[in-house]
Amino acid sequence: MDEVDQIVAAWRVERPDAEVTPLEVFSRLTRLAKHLERLRKQAFATHELEVWEWDVLSALRRSGEPYELSPGQLVAATMVTSGTMTNRVDRLVSRGLVQRHPAPSDRRGVLVRLTADGRARVDGALDTLLALESAILEDLPEAEREHVAQALRTLTAHFNG
Repeated sequence: MDEVDQIVAAWRVERPDAEVTPLEVFSRLTRLAKHLERLRKQAFATHELEVWEWDVLSALRRSGEPYELSPGQLVAATMVTSGTMTNRVDRLVSRGLVQRHPAPSDRRGVLVRLTADGRARVDGALDTLLALESAILEDLPEAEREHVAQALRTLTAHFNG
């Protein structure tokens, strides 16, 4: 019995009229998300990155060579406002992790490109993150991992437009 089982059992006693089974899933997901957030912060801090920096740098890294995107593409990839992205890019430029340069197809446009240092940090952070997350999954057989991934895909589809 884990903490969530105890919470659900207490609600069943106090509110027998309430169908509390969603808590069995979502309370665990919430707790897992908090643990994973701490783990990610730890993995990124090892490489002197904040979580938001990882978000931007990893979007650039995943884009493929030459590892550049427009600010609008970065906004879409990281789900922040354009003002927030401008601030984030400014900070990453000042740290030497990205560069801005004119977009060749648009005289007013700008592209944000990952620097060699930015690429090294995001790659190192990814390796650290994967090692930590893989360790968490060790006790879950491969077939169950696939079932969990599919179940979570189904649940998140509710929020995907």
